Amino acid sequence: MAFVQIIELTTKKFEGLEELNEQWRQATEGARTLRREVVTRDRNNPDRYLLLAFFDSYESAMENSSLAATQEIAARFGEFVDGPITFHDLDVIEDRS
Repeated sequence: MAFVQIIELTTKKFEGLEELNEQWRQATEGARTLRREVVTRDRNNPDRYLLLAFFDSYESAMENSSLAATQEIAARFGEFVDGPITFHDLDVIEDRS
């Protein structure tokens, strides 16, 4: 079953997070299980971001999460966020185009 994780955070240092994400993409090339990523910003609160991460399954998401580079980069997110990061873990029930 497909799996989507929504990562919700607030930051005034989005450029730093973008740089971290690019470092992660380079470090996980050929190993990551992330299939698609959508980054959004709240129109009503421009410091609030939601990242949608698409995976083939929950298990593949956990495999991605356990990569050393994922762990290293995730540990650095705290340098750039204003408050806690919220994770929403969602099993895809239906996906229509």
